[in-house]
Amino acid sequence: MTEPFSLSALISAKIENSITKQTKAIFPDVTNHYETLFGGTALSWMDEIAFICATRFSRLRVVTVSTDRIDFKRPIPAGKIAELVAKVKRVGETSLVVGVEMFTEDMYGEGRELAVRGDFTFVAIDENKKPTKVLN
Repeated sequence: MTEPFSLSALISAKIENSITKQTKAIFPDVTNHYETLFGGTALSWMDEIAFICATRFSRLRVVTVSTDRIDFKRPIPAGKIAELVAKVKRVGETSLVVGVEMFTEDMYGEGRELAVRGDFTFVAIDENKKPTKVLN
């Protein structure tokens, strides 16, 4: 006998399978005049990894429709390592929210700290660029 279909189990499995991580070295070419990661670069990296996560979750065309509460908790100086981690937080009918956290760590030491976090909302679109269901 097979177990009944569980939408929440399917969503949970899809969330776990779509977690996306990316590691970056903070070189001088991405820093500002304070020698810390330029905020616009951080946002671009976060939107990109959120897009990849949303696409992996839905396997559909998705577009960013909003960002929410981007918190820069600490600067990320040149010479550090940054790791971005994206995970789906909420799934709606045609949209989903991806949370992104960016951690910083020393290249030559132990420890890791949360530096930036934010949420990105995506809408799934069809070939006519109209909203479509995230889960079919």
